[in-house]
Amino acid sequence: MANPLLDSLKQASLLPSRVLNGNFTPTVEIKVAFPSGKHISNGTLVRVSEVKEAPIVSITSLGDSTAFSSLSGQKFTFMLIDPDAPTPDDPKFAYWRHWVVVNIPFPSDAAESDSNSTPRCVTTTGRTLTQYLAPGPKDESGPHRYLFLLFREPEQGLLLEKADVGGEEFVQRRSFRAEEFVKKHGLELVGVQWMRGVGDGWKGEE
Repeated sequence: MANPLLDSLKQASLLPSRVLNGNFTPTVEIKVAFPSGKHISNGTLVRVSEVKEAPIVSITSLGDSTAFSSLSGQKFTFMLIDPDAPTPDDPKFAYWRHWVVVNIPFPSDAAESDSNSTPRCVTTTGRTLTQYLAPGPKDESGPHRYLFLLFREPEQGLLLEKADVGGEEFVQRRSFRAEEFVKKHGLELVGVQWMRGVGDGWKGEE
């Protein structure tokens, strides 16, 4: 059965990648909605001005209730990273670490399918190790790909400090070895979403 998310990741050369195994199958659906009104789905193109503020990030079931219910009681780590820093043609600073939140409890309302209900933002319930830094690609750069990743933490939990991911100053966020962090702390990828980001003055084809 076709999976639009996985197909879009493959077309964007994100699957497989250093953090996305070629056999990856999502267990949860990640929904991303920015205060600007921009909603992210499978490579949505966004302008810098549309993503200035941190989005609401929520998770819901993908339909496999057994796999989804097995996550109940677990805790999660969330990341937003950029594999195209400083430019897609010269990604020497990949991954750029935009946001890291750990110890996120499984949301009790995650299985709700009512589209009229207000989703719970999972990033507000965990412990933030890296504050949200809005994407800022230059107008002359091609579109950057941004990955929203949700990982299941090991049963014993994670006891991490901000220093375990690196500093929050601008230059300290570059060259984050996300794949090494994931392996070191026993994280299991369960959900992904992504977008493309450009400067407000970018003139390329969407």
